[in-house]
Amino acid sequence: MNHFFAHETAVVDKGCSIGENTKIWHFSHIMPNCIIGNDCTIGQNVVVSPEVVLGNNVKVQNNVSIYTGVICEDDVFLGPSMVFTNVINPRSAIKRKSEYKRTLVKKGASIGANATIVCGNDIGEYSFIGAGAVVVKEVLPYALVVGNPSKQIGWISEFGHRLIFDKKNIAVCPESQEKYQLKNNKIFKL
Repeated sequence: MNHFFAHETAVVDKGCSIGENTKIWHFSHIMPNCIIGNDCTIGQNVVVSPEVVLGNNVKVQNNVSIYTGVICEDDVFLGPSMVFTNVINPRSAIKRKSEYKRTLVKKGASIGANATIVCGNDIGEYSFIGAGAVVVKEVLPYALVVGNPSKQIGWISEFGHRLIFDKKNIAVCPESQEKYQLKNNKIFKL
Protein backbone atom coordinates (compact mmCIF):
# COMPACT_ATOMS: atom_id res chain seq x y z
CA MET A 1 0.00 0.00 0.00
CA ASN A 2 1.32 3.44 -0.94
CA HIS A 3 1.62 6.01 1.81
CA PHE A 4 1.66 8.81 -0.79
CA PHE A 5 -0.91 10.09 -3.27
CA ALA A 6 -0.39 10.06 -7.05
CA HIS A 7 -3.13 11.39 -9.33
CA GLU A 8 -4.32 8.79 -11.86
CA THR A 9 -2.67 10.75 -14.71
CA ALA A 10 0.71 10.91 -12.96
CA VAL A 11 3.43 8.45 -13.95
CA VAL A 12 5.70 7.10 -11.22
CA ASP A 13 8.43 4.85 -12.61
CA LYS A 14 9.84 1.83 -10.82
CA GLY A 15 12.72 2.25 -8.42
CA CYS A 16 11.51 5.50 -6.85
CA SER A 17 11.37 6.10 -3.13
CA ILE A 18 8.49 8.41 -2.22
CA GLY A 19 7.84 9.48 1.36
CA GLU A 20 4.67 9.51 3.41
CA ASN A 21 1.99 12.12 2.77
CA THR A 22 3.61 13.27 -0.48
CA LYS A 23 1.18 14.32 -3.22
CA ILE A 24 1.91 14.02 -6.95
CA TRP A 25 -0.58 15.84 -9.14
CA HIS A 26 -1.91 15.73 -12.73
CA PHE A 27 0.33 14.75 -15.64
CA SER A 28 3.55 14.70 -13.61
CA HIS A 29 6.30 12.18 -14.35
CA ILE A 30 8.57 10.85 -11.63
CA MET A 31 11.38 9.00 -13.40
CA PRO A 32 13.39 5.99 -12.13
CA ASN A 33 15.50 6.04 -8.99
CA CYS A 34 14.26 9.36 -7.60
CA ILE A 35 14.14 9.92 -3.88
CA ILE A 36 11.30 12.15 -2.72
CA GLY A 37 10.85 12.81 1.00
CA ASN A 38 7.82 13.06 3.26
CA ASP A 39 5.13 15.75 2.97
CA CYS A 40 6.20 16.97 -0.48
CA THR A 41 3.86 18.45 -3.08
CA ILE A 42 4.62 17.84 -6.75
CA GLY A 43 2.36 20.12 -8.81
CA GLN A 44 0.78 19.57 -12.21
CA ASN A 45 2.96 18.79 -15.25
CA VAL A 46 6.23 18.40 -13.30
CA VAL A 47 9.15 16.30 -14.58
CA VAL A 48 11.49 14.79 -12.00
CA SER A 49 14.37 13.17 -13.89
CA PRO A 50 16.22 10.02 -12.82
CA GLU A 51 18.17 10.10 -9.56
CA VAL A 52 16.91 13.51 -8.41
CA VAL A 53 16.73 13.85 -4.62
CA LEU A 54 14.06 15.97 -2.90
CA GLY A 55 14.09 16.28 0.90
CA ASN A 56 11.08 16.56 3.19
CA ASN A 57 8.41 19.25 2.73
CA VAL A 58 9.61 20.31 -0.73
CA LYS A 59 6.94 22.25 -2.64
CA VAL A 60 7.20 21.98 -6.43
CA GLN A 61 4.73 24.18 -8.31
CA ASN A 62 3.23 23.48 -11.75
CA ASN A 63 5.36 23.03 -14.89
CA VAL A 64 8.73 22.64 -13.15
CA SER A 65 11.57 20.60 -14.68
CA ILE A 66 14.03 19.05 -12.22
CA TYR A 67 16.85 17.35 -14.10
CA THR A 68 19.34 14.67 -13.07
CA GLY A 69 22.00 16.15 -10.81
CA VAL A 70 19.64 18.25 -8.69
CA ILE A 71 19.43 17.76 -4.94
CA CYS A 72 16.95 19.79 -2.90
CA GLU A 73 17.24 19.71 0.87
CA ASP A 74 14.23 20.04 3.23
CA ASP A 75 11.70 22.89 2.99
CA VAL A 76 12.69 24.05 -0.51
CA PHE A 77 10.12 25.94 -2.64
CA LEU A 78 10.30 25.67 -6.44
CA GLY A 79 8.04 28.27 -8.09
CA PRO A 80 5.84 27.75 -11.17
CA SER A 81 7.66 27.00 -14.42
CA MET A 82 11.16 27.38 -12.97
CA VAL A 83 13.79 25.10 -14.48
CA PHE A 84 17.14 23.58 -13.68
CA THR A 85 19.77 22.71 -16.27
CA ASN A 86 22.30 19.89 -15.96
CA VAL A 87 24.75 20.45 -18.84
CA ILE A 88 26.71 23.68 -19.45
CA ASN A 89 26.93 23.37 -23.25
CA PRO A 90 24.09 21.18 -24.56
CA ARG A 91 23.94 20.09 -28.20
CA SER A 92 21.25 17.83 -29.59
CA ALA A 93 23.69 15.72 -31.61
CA ILE A 94 26.23 15.25 -28.80
CA LYS A 95 25.58 13.00 -25.82
CA ARG A 96 26.82 14.62 -22.62
CA LYS A 97 25.25 12.48 -19.90
CA SER A 98 28.73 11.92 -18.46
CA GLU A 99 29.04 15.70 -18.04
CA TYR A 100 25.96 16.31 -15.87
CA LYS A 101 26.74 18.81 -13.13
CA ARG A 102 25.30 18.72 -9.62
CA THR A 103 23.16 21.54 -8.28
CA LEU A 104 22.46 21.63 -4.54
CA VAL A 105 19.53 23.68 -3.27
CA LYS A 106 19.99 24.00 0.48
CA LYS A 107 17.41 23.95 3.26
CA GLY A 108 14.65 26.52 3.13
CA ALA A 109 15.63 28.16 -0.18
CA SER A 110 12.88 29.58 -2.43
CA ILE A 111 13.14 29.86 -6.20
CA GLY A 112 10.61 32.13 -7.92
CA ALA A 113 8.41 31.54 -10.95
CA ASN A 114 10.19 31.20 -14.31
CA ALA A 115 13.66 31.34 -12.76
CA THR A 116 16.45 29.33 -14.40
CA ILE A 117 19.23 27.73 -12.38
CA VAL A 118 22.31 27.02 -14.50
CA CYS A 119 23.83 23.75 -13.32
CA GLY A 120 26.78 23.51 -10.97
CA ASN A 121 25.73 26.48 -8.81
CA ASP A 122 24.74 25.82 -5.21
CA ILE A 123 21.80 27.76 -3.78
CA GLY A 124 22.39 28.72 -0.12
CA GLU A 125 20.17 28.07 2.88
CA TYR A 126 17.07 30.28 3.08
CA SER A 127 18.12 32.25 0.00
CA PHE A 128 15.44 33.73 -2.23
CA ILE A 129 15.69 33.73 -6.02
CA GLY A 130 13.32 36.29 -7.55
CA ALA A 131 10.86 35.44 -10.33
CA GLY A 132 12.51 35.22 -13.74
CA ALA A 133 16.06 35.34 -12.39
CA VAL A 134 18.82 33.48 -14.23
CA VAL A 135 21.30 32.11 -11.72
CA VAL A 136 24.79 31.69 -13.20
CA LYS A 137 26.86 31.57 -9.99
CA GLU A 138 26.62 30.38 -6.39
CA VAL A 139 23.98 32.05 -4.22
CA LEU A 140 24.96 32.80 -0.62
CA PRO A 141 22.84 31.70 2.35
CA TYR A 142 20.03 34.23 3.10
CA ALA A 143 20.80 36.14 -0.13
CA LEU A 144 18.06 37.86 -2.13
CA VAL A 145 18.92 37.69 -5.85
CA VAL A 146 17.06 38.98 -8.93
CA GLY A 147 17.63 39.65 -12.62
CA ASN A 148 19.40 38.21 -15.65
CA PRO A 149 22.11 37.41 -14.84
CA SER A 150 21.05 37.34 -11.20
CA LYS A 151 22.59 39.80 -8.77
CA GLN A 152 22.30 39.94 -5.02
CA ILE A 153 20.27 42.97 -3.93
CA GLY A 154 19.94 42.22 -0.23
CA TRP A 155 19.38 39.67 2.49
CA ILE A 156 16.26 37.80 3.57
CA SER A 157 15.09 36.13 6.79
CA GLU A 158 14.06 32.51 7.23
CA PHE A 159 10.46 33.79 7.17
CA GLY A 160 10.98 35.47 3.78
CA HIS A 161 11.22 39.11 4.86
CA ARG A 162 13.87 41.48 3.57
CA LEU A 163 16.40 42.28 6.29
CA ILE A 164 17.34 45.89 7.00
CA PHE A 165 20.55 46.18 9.01
CA ASP A 166 21.29 48.92 11.55
CA LYS A 167 24.66 50.59 12.16
CA LYS A 168 25.76 47.57 14.21
CA ASN A 169 24.89 45.24 11.31
CA ILE A 170 21.93 43.74 13.21
CA ALA A 171 18.52 43.14 11.61
CA VAL A 172 15.26 41.89 13.11
CA CYS A 173 12.72 39.87 11.12
CA PRO A 174 9.40 41.76 11.46
CA GLU A 175 7.36 38.54 11.60
CA SER A 176 9.40 36.23 13.83
CA GLN A 177 11.47 38.82 15.75
CA GLU A 178 14.53 36.67 15.05
CA LYS A 179 17.78 38.63 14.98
CA TYR A 180 20.43 38.36 12.30
CA GLN A 181 23.95 39.74 12.13
CA LEU A 182 25.85 40.61 8.96
CA LYS A 183 29.58 40.01 9.27
CA ASN A 184 32.14 39.62 6.45
CA ASN A 185 29.33 39.31 3.87
CA LYS A 186 27.76 36.39 5.77
CA ILE A 187 24.56 36.20 7.79
CA PHE A 188 24.51 34.76 11.29
CA LYS A 189 21.28 34.05 13.12
CA LEU A 190 21.56 35.26 16.70
